This record gives sequence, C-alpha cells and structure tokens, in this order.
Amino acid sequence: MPQAERRHLISIDDLSDEELRHIALRGAEFSAGSADDARPLADTVVGVLFRKTSTRTRTAFSAGALRLGARLITYGPGDLQENTGETVEDSAAVLSRMIDVLVARTAGPEHELRAYAAQRRMAVVNAMSQGEHPTQALADLTTLLRRFGRIEDLHVIYVGEGNNTASALALALSRFPGTRLTLRTPPGYGVAPEYLERAAVSAKRSGARIEERHDMADLPAADVVYTTRWQTTGTVKPTADWREVFAPFQVTEKTMASSPDAVFMHDLPAHRGEEVTADVLDGPASIAFDQAENKYHSARAVLEWCAADRSSER
Repeated sequence: MPQAERRHLISIDDLSDEELRHIALRGAEFSAGSADDARPLADTVVGVLFRKTSTRTRTAFSAGALRLGARLITYGPGDLQENTGETVEDSAAVLSRMIDVLVARTAGPEHELRAYAAQRRMAVVNAMSQGEHPTQALADLTTLLRRFGRIEDLHVIYVGEGNNTASALALALSRFPGTRLTLRTPPGYGVAPEYLERAAVSAKRSGARIEERHDMADLPAADVVYTTRWQTTGTVKPTADWREVFAPFQVTEKTMASSPDAVFMHDLPAHRGEEVTADVLDGPASIAFDQAENKYHSARAVLEWCAADRSSER
C-alpha cells in the first residue's frame, strides 16, 4: 500500500479558510449534480467505526465512499480489541497499515480521535465526538450554499442545547464575513466556553458575529432557524427537571413567525412535539430533509479531500 501522508478532519479548526470553503463548495457541486464522475477513491479502503447509533452520518459516509470507488470495512462498538484492553494508539498503528481512511463516531473526547490520527498513513474523520460534530457543520454549509448561493452575510438562529452540533456550527459560521449566529440555549446548557472562545477568534478576524442568550425573548429576524433534538447521542442530562428547562426553547409556528422568510433546519433525528412541532418540521419552510441528503454529498467532499495525498502539495 502506498505510504502517503493523509489529511485528518478532527475539528473544523483543522481546516484553513480555503479548505473549509473548498469542502463546502465541493459538497454543493455533488448536491447539484455538477461534479465530475471520477472515482478518486478507487483502490482505497475506508473503515467505518461507529460506537453510537447513526442513520444519516453512517449511511452518508458509507454510500459516499462506495460511490467514489472505495471499499468498506465496518466496525461496530464491540468489534475492535480496544474492548479487551488494546490502546487506541496500537489500534491506529495496525489499522493504518491496512486501510486508508477511518471514519469514526465515538461520542467521546477529541483526544481519542487525535490518538487515532497520530500516524501518517491513515486519514481520520471525526463523525461525531463529545464536543464537536464537524461533518454536520460541513453538511450545513453545503445546505446553505445550495439554498442561498452563499454563506456570507446570512443570519442563523440556533435554538436548543449547546451541544456538539452547535459548537461545530459556531466554529464554521464564524469563518465567513458578515455571517451572524444567534444562539438561544437553555440556562445551564449553553455552548462550551472553549468553543465560543475559538469561534470568537475567527469571528474577529472575519467580521462574523456570534451571540448567545439563554432565553427566547425578542427573537430577531433571520434567514435560518435551526434546532436539534434535546437528547444528544451519548449524553445524559445532569438534572431530572431538564425538560422543564428546555420547554420554552421548542421551535413552533410562533417562533418561525419572527422570521417569516426563514427556512427551518434540523440535524435530525427529530422528536416532533419536543424540540420542534410537526407543523414546522413538515411545513413548507423546512429544508431539514434536504439538509440530511446534503450530509451524503458533503461526506463525499470530505472523503475526497481527506484521501488526497498531501505529499503532492509539497
């Protein structure tokens, strides 16, 4: 197997501004059907490791890899010898001698994925960690490009828990000039300060705006209203009364009325009657299922970028 040095995508912050834009634009090209029919992953083996449940992300990367010409090896939560005490580093050292890309959903700390990436042969893609969901943010950027033709100067209102989807969205949108992200998160369930601080650094450089409040009063008009389910995969709420705290943050027709021209986005899966009402999710403003499809298109863009040989750039 060629011993090429691969690219990793563990965090949005692993990407330069140019790389972030390239992947989003490439995803939009795949979505529009305007990408070429080349199979750049021919003779490539992609491993797909999911320790937590997944419909969209696992299918998107599996189908995307196959469509790009790769072959797949799939691993469930109990398949690797890490369950018997082997270290992540040893697993990575072995896997990297046999496969070219590892797409991993751990729902654990980022440093575990960094350990997988501490080798030069195998690209590692974070398909969701505890703190950040970068491939979701890339699918969201692809969706915005397809809907609006741009990301710059858009205003996105995000309603709900400041989870890994919210942190990745903040890191991504903060890169684009004039973009505004308004976060409305329940008290005690905001975006982790680390991610807000990192997004603020990018926003200062780009001219974007990131704001967080813990109430639903005085919602401004926006281009997009975005929510996510209240119970994030792999997490447990620390207090028993959390549903009462989250209740005011449900997206309803009244919420959407504050932005009459806005589209509605949701990273799915959705629980109708909890974070969003059925009339919004299934209504004419919703592009949530286009957004889900774009996860497949952006996954192809991510795989194409990660599998490229970095040595050819030098």
